[in-house]
Order: sequence, then C-alpha cells, then structure tokens
Amino acid sequence: MKTAYEILKEKEQMSREVLAAKVNGEVIGLSTEVTDGADVTPITFDDKEGKHVFWHTASHILAQAVKRLFPEAKLTIGPSVDNGFYYDIDSDVSFTPEILTKIEAEMKKIVKENLIIERFLLPRDEAKKRMEEKNEPYKVLLIDRIPDGDDISFYRQGEFVDLCAGPHLHSTGAVKAFKLTQCTGAYWEGNSSNKMLQRIYGTAYPNKDALNEFLTAQEEARKRDHNKLGRELELFTTVDTIGQGLPILLPKGARVIQLLQRWIEDEEQKRGYLLTKTPLMAKRDLYKISGHWDHYRDGMFILGDADDETKECFALRPMTCPFQYQVFLNKARSYRELPMRLGETSTLFRNEDSGEMHGLIRVRQFTISEGHLILRPEQLEEEFKGCLELARHVLDTVGMLEDCTFRFSQWDPNNTTKYEGTPEQWETAQSIMKDILDKLDVKYEVGIDEAAFYGPKLDIQYKNVFGKEDTIVTIQIDMLLAEKFGMEYTDTDGQKKRPYIIHRTSLGCYERTLAYLIEKYAGAFPTWLAPVQVKLLPIGNEHLDYTSAIAKRMEALGMRVEVDDRYEKIGYKIRQAQLQKTPYMLIIGDKEMEENAVAVRSWKNGDLGSVPVDKFISDLVMEIAEKRR
Repeated sequence: MKTAYEILKEKEQMSREVLAAKVNGEVIGLSTEVTDGADVTPITFDDKEGKHVFWHTASHILAQAVKRLFPEAKLTIGPSVDNGFYYDIDSDVSFTPEILTKIEAEMKKIVKENLIIERFLLPRDEAKKRMEEKNEPYKVLLIDRIPDGDDISFYRQGEFVDLCAGPHLHSTGAVKAFKLTQCTGAYWEGNSSNKMLQRIYGTAYPNKDALNEFLTAQEEARKRDHNKLGRELELFTTVDTIGQGLPILLPKGARVIQLLQRWIEDEEQKRGYLLTKTPLMAKRDLYKISGHWDHYRDGMFILGDADDETKECFALRPMTCPFQYQVFLNKARSYRELPMRLGETSTLFRNEDSGEMHGLIRVRQFTISEGHLILRPEQLEEEFKGCLELARHVLDTVGMLEDCTFRFSQWDPNNTTKYEGTPEQWETAQSIMKDILDKLDVKYEVGIDEAAFYGPKLDIQYKNVFGKEDTIVTIQIDMLLAEKFGMEYTDTDGQKKRPYIIHRTSLGCYERTLAYLIEKYAGAFPTWLAPVQVKLLPIGNEHLDYTSAIAKRMEALGMRVEVDDRYEKIGYKIRQAQLQKTPYMLIIGDKEMEENAVAVRSWKNGDLGSVPVDKFISDLVMEIAEKRR
C-alpha cells in the first residue's frame, strides 16, 4: 500500500497537487486527483514526510509574508529542515526581531485567508520570463540548472507564486501554529565568495500546544548546547586568527578525548586490530588511484598547484583508507593473514563550507577512530557483524546508543557520475549488505544517494540537542578499491584473488562525540570520563596535609583529582565545584580528620554523608572500572 506522499511524488504531471495529512485529527487535502481510486495510506504530522510537507508549506507562507511587506526582497530557497524550515532572502532590510514580529503577523493573515495552494507547470522559456518579470534572479539561476526535459513546477497561493518541486498542503489555513525563531547570515549556496543573504528560521505545528512543547524543549536545548556549555566549562574554544572549523581543545576537553582514544584503541586491540600510524598528507598521485581526486577534490586542502602536472602537488588527507592499504601492500599476502584488521587514530582534514561550521560537530580538522578490514569474500558477513557489535558496544558504553538510528546508504542509479563501478557491482554490493543487515535484524531507513563513491554503507545517525542529524559511525562495504590498488592475496587453491574491504569507525569523530556527550549529560560527564573526577575541599589550612595525603592516594590509582586550597569559605568552594559539574566533592574538616573519613557530596545526588576514606576510594575504583553512567 502506497502512502499519499509516494503517490504525489509519482504524479508530477498533475496540474494540481495536494497532500493527505492529518492535522488536528482531520484529513486535509485528500482528493480524487491524488488517490484516483487507489488504496492510499494518509500520512500524518507524526510521519517524517508529513513534517516535511507541513514545514515546506510554512516556508512558502513566510516567503509570501516577506514579499507583501518588502516587495523588493529577492527569494532564493526555502526548504524544510530537521525541526522546521528556513528561507534565504536577499534584502536591504535587516530582519531584526522587531521585523520578524511583523512578518509573523502577516503570516497569521495569510493563514486566516486559507488560500488554496495550486501546482502548475510552465515551459522553460515561459518559466524564466515569469521570474525575470518578477525580478527574482536567484529563481532564474535555479531554472537554468533544471535538466532539459524535466518539468518546471510552480506553486500558487493567492497572489504569491514560487518556483518549487513541492509537495505542499492543500491550503495555507492548515498551518495553525508557527514561530519565527531567528535570522542569521548565510552565503548563497554556502560559498563565502557569494553574496551574504539573510536566513529566517522558523517552525510550525498543527496546534499551539505542540508548538509550545517544542519551544520549551528548544529552550532546554539551548542550555545544553555544546557550543555554549563547552566554552563555559573550558572544554574548547575557537580563535579568529586560527580559523573557522579549527577548534582549540582546552586541557579538560583534551583529557576527555584522550580517555576516549585510549579506550577505543584498547578495545580494538582486544578484537585483533593492528595499530597503524600513517602520514597526514600525500601526493595527488595516491588520491588519483583511489578516486578521491576525481570525486572529492573540492573538499580537500591542496598544497601546490592542483592543475600543474609538472610539479609535485600534495593534499592533506580527508580519509585514511589509501594510506592503510599500503600496509597490506607492503608484501605478498596469503589467505592465512586474512582478515587483516587495521585501526588508526587518524587526524583528517576536510574543506567544509564556512556556512556548515558548527562548534565541534562540523569542523575542518578532526580525529577519527578509523579502521579498514581486508578480508576474503566468505568472511564479509562475520566481520561486518563484528564491526557493528563493536560500534554498538562503544555507543552503549558512552550512553548514546539509545538515541541512535540506522541508515542503509545506497547509490543513486540516476547520478552515476558520483560513483565508481558498474550498476551490476552496485546491485551486488547492496544486495549482500541488505542480506547482512536483515540477518542481524538491524532496523534501518534507506538513504538514496548517500553511499560512498566506492560502496554502500550503514550509517549510525545521531541528533544534536536542536534535532540536527549527523552521522557518528559508519560501516562501509567496498568491492572496488582493492582492484584500483592492485591488492590481492593467494587463496587456498593457490590462485591470486581480490579481497573485499570494510571501511569502518568504532566511535567516529572524537570532536563530534565530545559535542554530543556535552549535550547529552549537560556537561556532567560520567565519572570515568570526567576531566576532574573528584574535588577535595579542605575547610581550613589545618586540614590541608590530611587532604593532600588523600589526593596523593587517589592520584596513585590513576584518578583525576584537584585540591581547592584557596582561602575561601567552604560554601563558595562547593558552589564552584558544582558549576564545574565535578562528579564528587569531598569536604574535609576536623570531624573527617578524627574519623579518617570524608564528607561526600555528589553532583548528581547531593549530600551523601560521611564515608570512610578507604570505602570511598574502593567504591570509586569500581565505578570507574565499570564505566558506570
């Protein structure tokens, strides 16, 4: 049974499109033009597609309001995003909070007018002429990029017409509750050499209660935002003279990442991984062999003239795979050496657009738990299973697995220039991967055109506190690059054969993981990950020697402790430790010295009373060893 959304996408030739979406319990826009007698499953706002259509409709209402108030404004694009929508606008008017309030008021009028939303098609020349007459140069550019033969569709609501692929709700009156949340700068097409536009963000819901619930959650998210909290807790910073997307990890943040790296390397070693250390750059020749030069050159930092073949040209590595392959290629290999599991804590460089930068989540230099498994075809299923088990174990230990989703990222047969290999090779790789995922009972969504250029992959997805989704761990099947690099092994029958390769991460990007952990725990890390695990707070100078002795005992056991020996009142010291979200505070005075004890205060659970020193230390040793959350 098809959903209304799927039918709409199939019926691009219709003169009018409408969506079946339940809003406030009612089906809006379900028409015989859509269903045409078919058995249709209406989608609701709770569905991903329903939200997409609802928010995309709201973006058009925003654009219509802007054009009514500021006719000279020029429109660019207005898509739905993870938690709402935005519209990029070229205008001499600065969209201040006061102006956004006026735009919201005009949007309410448009909703009240309950304008029918109609779709129509135009030939290319007529479409361009209409946008030129309306003085919409960005729309003209977009029309020029639509492939010949494709429909050029528009949507009309009242006097407002916009170039758009759709689909939309049946009328503007369905969007009952909305809020414009902010206005930021955004370069046209994310390119800093293009004009700076104004991006108005907003969200919309079927009713006010749902909207208010979302806005309350967003307020809580702002408190947890790693970009804010990470700086307040002195975990990282950024410096203009160093550059965007190049964060400085301060001592506390660097300690958390060091703890994660050491743990991951130990976990991989237990599972038979061989540690490698490879260069941070290579000549373009290496990337030409792998295909990255053709498929990823724009995302690389290049040292030298990329187009001058008479001179050496290097590039900082955006990935580790072609480097680690050289370990396998170092000598002739036998089937007895497979699977060969190679792991590396790799520093990578990717020339992301400036508009994409966000704290520690989207950066230009980052460190990743990268690995490549070189194996015989019959070992593929078992090794893929091992990669997935490792990723699940790691994510569960840090407390993130429960919030993850899985995406089976496939190629797009209509976009073959992006990919290496033949359709037959891709169908084979994707069929094998689907079989493995189904056997492992992985619940996944399919992502078309999300594959790597050399093979399909399983992406483990995670959302930040604002709902923006990124990939945190990936496991990829590669049947192509071994041939490019001449990789082969001698099999049991004495014949030379090509290995399969699995590209994978076990925790992904450490910087991104740190960002997610800051947000998940609101900066109060589990004790085993906390940069400072225990703060010792002597009440007076006469308690310093006893306090220092306890600190030395704990440090000898590898614990991270600090003594606050400032001449301050104990209440002030406790508040400061609380603000730093230190897991445990030990208050030490006369009574504690007499009883060889400490007064324990937990950041999470408050006052725990007096505890013998030996018991506190032994309990803490167990908590850290078990990586309790």
